[in-house]
Amino acid sequence: MQTSKSFRVDDFIAGWIAGASSVVVGHPLDTVKTRLQAGNGYKNTLHCILTIYRKETVTGFFKGMSFPLASITVYNSAVFGLFSNTQRLISNYRYGDGQHPCSMLDLTMASMLTGLMSVSLGAPVDLVKIRLQMQTQMVLAENLHLAGNMSNGTNIRLRSVSIPSQQQLYRGPIHCISSILQTEGLQGLYRGAGAMILRDVPGYTLYFIPYAIFCDLLRPDDTSSPHPCSIWLAGGLAGSISWVTATPTDVVKSRMQADAQLQRKYKGILHCIIHSYKTEGVQVFFRGASVNAIRGFPMSSTMFLTYELSLRFFRGL
Repeated sequence: MQTSKSFRVDDFIAGWIAGASSVVVGHPLDTVKTRLQAGNGYKNTLHCILTIYRKETVTGFFKGMSFPLASITVYNSAVFGLFSNTQRLISNYRYGDGQHPCSMLDLTMASMLTGLMSVSLGAPVDLVKIRLQMQTQMVLAENLHLAGNMSNGTNIRLRSVSIPSQQQLYRGPIHCISSILQTEGLQGLYRGAGAMILRDVPGYTLYFIPYAIFCDLLRPDDTSSPHPCSIWLAGGLAGSISWVTATPTDVVKSRMQADAQLQRKYKGILHCIIHSYKTEGVQVFFRGASVNAIRGFPMSSTMFLTYELSLRFFRGL
């Protein structure tokens, strides 16, 4: 990635553009991943995809996308802006020159710091996205609960059961945020933030480091810039590696964030891990790994390619 001695704003702008493109590409499979990890009743990835399509049509895959499209662009802008500028700060501190190439240790430090700082923005974004994606599952669960507790034993069809708990139904992102603040307080927006730190600190390390390594391997010589095809391939491989290795902590994070106030199952991260293990076995922590691997490639390849090309455009003006 290009560097400069000074603080660069174009890294943030390029990250914003890259974030928007990656959301459009990755959201359908992100919905499938979330349903597999935090939901019930899906046998496998294909069954989950077919179930969503049959019950909710194509629009079901894009449920909850408006908020990520508006917010992840800002989040991604912060991630790429922080990562690139942190690299320059580290180079300036260690070598006295912000343009000095970063060592693998420098890149690791920049990646970990980026992962840590990103949680403050990313946790509320992820929580709202997951609550919106899980809405159908939550409605079904409430219907089953009400139908199973009729005092007179009447057999009522699920579609005829009304749902009084409107806190569980979100009309959109703003209503979702408002409902969470009312029922869970400000800390409710950061439910699962601890699990997100456990995911993102090593996750971003295994995101940016493989990308840098693959770009170097695919570059014909040290003086030339990576070809767009090399950027696309390196970004896709890095995304798949990062998401697959982050799956266990991503499962815990998704379950913590989908755990609404009125259906609270988990007391904390450790309780979520133990409860999930006891009830579903160790394989539960790898649920959605295949989706993460598939989704990670096009989403990350699009993100890195858009980011790098945007930077070249801005710096060529």
